[in-house]
Amino acid sequence: MKVLITGGAGFLGARLARALLSRGELTVAEGGAQPIDELALLDVAAATGFEGDARVKVMTGDIAQPAVLDAAIDRDTAAIFHLAAIVSGQAEAEFELGMRINLDASRLLLERCRALGHRPRVVFTSSVAVYGGVMPELVRDDTALNPQSSYGTQKAVAELLLSDYTRRGFVDGRVLRLPTISVRPGRPNAATTSFASGIVREPLNGETAVIPVPRDLRIWLLSPRRAIDCLIAGCELDSNVLGTQRAVNLPGVSASVDEMLAALREVAGDAVAARIEFRADERIARIVGSFPAQWDTTRARSLGLEGDASFAEIIRRYIEDEGIRPVAG
Repeated sequence: MKVLITGGAGFLGARLARALLSRGELTVAEGGAQPIDELALLDVAAATGFEGDARVKVMTGDIAQPAVLDAAIDRDTAAIFHLAAIVSGQAEAEFELGMRINLDASRLLLERCRALGHRPRVVFTSSVAVYGGVMPELVRDDTALNPQSSYGTQKAVAELLLSDYTRRGFVDGRVLRLPTISVRPGRPNAATTSFASGIVREPLNGETAVIPVPRDLRIWLLSPRRAIDCLIAGCELDSNVLGTQRAVNLPGVSASVDEMLAALREVAGDAVAARIEFRADERIARIVGSFPAQWDTTRARSLGLEGDASFAEIIRRYIEDEGIRPVAG
């Protein structure tokens, strides 16, 4: 069986690839698990760290180019994890680029699958950003989409396309709406929620974290480890269990900035938690403030998808997974 990950060189894409290679198999149809014979990693930059594994095929190219997708997807491609995207802040700043990658490329990918006619399983990673405006206290999977950013709009339209291509029998799609992923290693990126990783990452590294939003702003969070578990489990869900509602809000932790700081203090101590500077950015606060702070995950949990128990647990998992030694002094 062949599996494709778009965005395969990225943070989640590379982690997903390692998890799939470690498992060695995936269930995508009747008959149980099948061995993964080929794992294609497609991105604008070459995925690294997979040298020596004959199952891995590293591919580079612009996914908004039909020829690139034609080369990446064939009739043997049984599962596609569509992770490639322009992040929220960049999509807001560069409208054409966001539309091209987040929306146009998603439609081209679905069209390639339709043309081949082999109905692969397609997992699309969406976002809390598809919601906004006046929302119920607990947002459900079927709550009306009302994005308040270009990124959210692009994700919402791609969700609807995937659902319709599934209804028509062109693909077997499932939309997994990710909470904000924290903690991401490395340096800050252009996502409007980048501070949700920086609030932990930089202080643990002995650096000051700049927080652009109010202390009481609450966001929905998920660790990278749990995100990967959910992506694989979501791919393996039986189509009949999902029915016509293909979008699932993944479980997570709802925490305010102050609660995140309290968790950091609990795990790493006062000196680490003191490395925080608040510097208001109205644009970021407006966009992130439009996202739901909590949603009803009853359906996700009934499907076997699990989140983290607390933000303190998320911090501890980051320290463990990345081998972090907190800088205390």
